[in-house]
Amino acid sequence: MGRGGGCIPSKSRKNKSSSPLSSKPDGGDHPGDDPPQTQCGPDEIQQAQVENEDDPAVEAAVAPSSPPETTIKVYIIFYSMYGHVEALAKKIKQGVDSVDGAEGFLFRVAENLSQAVLDKMHAPPKDESIPTITAAQLVAADAFLFGFPTRYGAMAAQMKAFFDSTGSLWQQQKLAGKPAGFFVSSGTQGGGQETTAWTAITQLAHHGMVFIPIGYTFGAGMFKLDDLRGGSPYGAGTFAGDGSRLPTQTELELAEHQGRYTAGIAKRLVNAAD
Repeated sequence: MGRGGGCIPSKSRKNKSSSPLSSKPDGGDHPGDDPPQTQCGPDEIQQAQVENEDDPAVEAAVAPSSPPETTIKVYIIFYSMYGHVEALAKKIKQGVDSVDGAEGFLFRVAENLSQAVLDKMHAPPKDESIPTITAAQLVAADAFLFGFPTRYGAMAAQMKAFFDSTGSLWQQQKLAGKPAGFFVSSGTQGGGQETTAWTAITQLAHHGMVFIPIGYTFGAGMFKLDDLRGGSPYGAGTFAGDGSRLPTQTELELAEHQGRYTAGIAKRLVNAAD
C-alpha cells in the first residue's frame, strides 16, 4: 500500500497469556500467541500519511463514505374524463423524471360515474396501464401533484371523493409536511384555472401538507399574451372547450416545468429532513 512502510512490530511487549485457552478455534495461531503488537508514535503516523497521500487504495480506505442518495417518489394523481388532465399528467412525469434522484409515478383516482353515464357523455375509455390509487398508498410518497378538471370553479367530484377517503390518514397526520401541488383543466378561460387550485388548498391544509405553487418560475412563457394558454402561478393548466381542444405545446411545456420544479423542491425538503 503505497511508499510508506507503516509501523514496525514492537519488540518490547510480551505476550500477555500463555494459556492454551487463548488458542484460535480454527488453529490459525499457536496456543498462547497474541497477534504482533505495533508501536507507532505521532511522528511515524504523520509520516505514513504523507507517504501514502497519493495512493488510490489508501484514499479509498480513508475517504469518508457518502450515504446513498434517496430517490424521491413523486405521485402524480389525477382524474381525467376526456384526456386533457391526463395529457398534462404525463408531461409532468417527464419533468419529474428529468431530476436526478427523483421518480414520478402516475395514478388515477376511482371513477364514480357508471359506464352508461360515461357513454352518454362520450367519454373515451381509461388508459388501463395507469393504476387506480387508494388512500393507503399515499403514505409511501414523498411528494404529490394532483390534477383534476374544474366543476363550477372547484375540483371534480371524483377527486373530492378521493380526498374524502383519506380520513384515517388525516386522523394520524400521516401526510403532514409532505409537499404537494395542483394542475387543472377548465372549459373556459374564466372557468376556474385559479379558483380550482385555491379551493383545493383546504385539503392540503387539513392534512398539514405544504402547498408548492410554481409562481412565475416558467419565465417568459407566463407572460405571453399572443396565444390562448391555461395555467397560472398556482400550477399548470389547459382549456378543454367543448372537449375537442387539446393541450397546446406551451401548456405541455408548463406542465413539464411544474414536474421538474416540484421534484426539485421536494428533493431539497427530503434531504434537509434527513
